[in-house]
Amino acid sequence: SMVMLHGLTADHRLFDKQTEEFINDFNLIVWDCPCHGQSRPFNDFSYKIICNELELILSREKIDNAVFIGQSLGGMIAQYFIEKHPKMAVGFVAIDSVPFGNYYSKLDMFWLNQLEWMCKLFPDSMLRKSIAKACGVTAYTQNSMMEMLSGYSKNEICQLMWIGEAAFIPENHEINIDCPVLLILGENDKVGKVSKYNIEWQRRTEYPLYIIKNAGHNSNQDNAKAVNELIKQYINEWLTD
Repeated sequence: SMVMLHGLTADHRLFDKQTEEFINDFNLIVWDCPCHGQSRPFNDFSYKIICNELELILSREKIDNAVFIGQSLGGMIAQYFIEKHPKMAVGFVAIDSVPFGNYYSKLDMFWLNQLEWMCKLFPDSMLRKSIAKACGVTAYTQNSMMEMLSGYSKNEICQLMWIGEAAFIPENHEINIDCPVLLILGENDKVGKVSKYNIEWQRRTEYPLYIIKNAGHNSNQDNAKAVNELIKQYINEWLTD
């Protein structure tokens, strides 16, 4: 099985290019994370609660083990889940995500907490366009993000920006992942310090890190072909080990 976890302010459609690719060979679980898409309203956002929901879904679907693929926030949720359920993870693919652990300065954490009011300063259409532009370098990705964002009010977007990051601050701790890990990063990912954290993540853990050409923060959308090939290559290795 393959469990795909999307990033902040997106929904299951973020992985359309992956579901097309893998639907015939894998049992796929793709969700709208609580507080996102059709999983609304949902009032309590914490990593613990989100991961409990994910566990309920996987047990209802009788999934004992899976490859977890998480983009951005989805990669953070995956790390938290895998730490709690190590036997369930065959492998973990982090796409333009960031690590749990002591990677962040006090100033980094301070700015994470300011996201909501900073978002509110933007006019509505400018906020949406700037998020879409930050996520992708291709028209496909930017249009897809605009489409996904269209389901949220401006207030919801600002609140999601806040909960997605503020929930991380109290939960952040060193996480030890036993399964094999693959790090994927768009070469033009300019969101916060995602690039810097991935390079440091690779340096500390020696997980393989691949830089995807012609791709931004949603590298799985911008250059789906390259990302799908990498996922395929690594899953084949993990399943034959």
